[in-house]
Amino acid sequence: MNLRIGILDRYIIKKFLGTFFFTIMLIIVIVIVFDISERIDQFIDRKAPLKAIVFDYYMNFIPYFISLFSSLFIFVSVIFFTSKMAYQSEIIAILSSGVSFRRFLYPYLLGACFLALFSFFLNDVIMPIANTKRLAFEDIYFRRSTIVFNERNVHKQVEPGLFVYFESYSNAAETAYQFSLQRFENDIMTSKLMASSAVWNKESEKWTIRDYFVRDIDSLRQETLYIGTANIDTTINLHPDEFRRRADKFIETMSISQLIEFIEDLRMQGADNINLFLIELHRRIAFPFSTFILTLIGASLSTRKVRGGIGIHVAIGIAISFLYILFMQFSVEFATKGNLQPAIAAWVPNFIFGIVGLFLYKLAPK
Repeated sequence: MNLRIGILDRYIIKKFLGTFFFTIMLIIVIVIVFDISERIDQFIDRKAPLKAIVFDYYMNFIPYFISLFSSLFIFVSVIFFTSKMAYQSEIIAILSSGVSFRRFLYPYLLGACFLALFSFFLNDVIMPIANTKRLAFEDIYFRRSTIVFNERNVHKQVEPGLFVYFESYSNAAETAYQFSLQRFENDIMTSKLMASSAVWNKESEKWTIRDYFVRDIDSLRQETLYIGTANIDTTINLHPDEFRRRADKFIETMSISQLIEFIEDLRMQGADNINLFLIELHRRIAFPFSTFILTLIGASLSTRKVRGGIGIHVAIGIAISFLYILFMQFSVEFATKGNLQPAIAAWVPNFIFGIVGLFLYKLAPK
């Protein structure tokens, strides 16, 4: 099979990418108009500056929207321009000239490769920066509420051998109550600090511990007790921002490398909500591959003329796209709240729809 890019290949790639970017920009304009009409009262009531609205919110809303619905736009774009080619008898002419259907799909896969790399770059480089600014804007002008930390009896390993415990925490006061700090060496406790509270000091960026006592245990298991009469400051790998984060939003501000590092920290701390972050990590790797699968399904599905014209193909394409998105959401729920492994949850939609794509490829006109 000749893999040199010819005139036909450039024509199809131009149609593919041109339709994709035109469609996505058209929908983005429509979505922004509706969003402005819905939020205009909030912008006015909370006196959001025009510059912040445009550059901090909407300019950073666009990458989020593209990432969220890119699979839908890719699928619809392939089906739309391929159906148009089919109804103009262009595909019949191409296949009749001796071009195999496999070779005909070659420019589609090249376009899908470009969009897969674009999707990966968007999710790993652009999105974390854009989401950080967008969510900061939303916190200031939309929510304006302190996130309540409701967890009780929290245990965390903040560094190897050093464990923090507190009974409750207040975001408003930035205070941990019934606080303790335990150090272990070779699984044997060597020191334990207990205090009524630990307060975050913004100036020194340390925790101020009040009403405390320290129990030190030496190698001979002899204990020494110290009772604190004055406040002390201590530096530990724990920041109040950790208690203000909404996990589903915080994920959006991290790149893949940051996500991997954060997951390792959670494992060290013994956190029990790690699946939410693992599924996001595997999803970011698996999602770009869906570009190839949806392109194959769209091209195989729309090369045949059917009654009802292009509209039938587009309707089927939208239905399959939403089915893919819905399937991905179901697998995420099973991974976060059930026993499904995160890697399986992220890849099983690609596997199932990959089989569908191969089946449609076999049925496509040759």
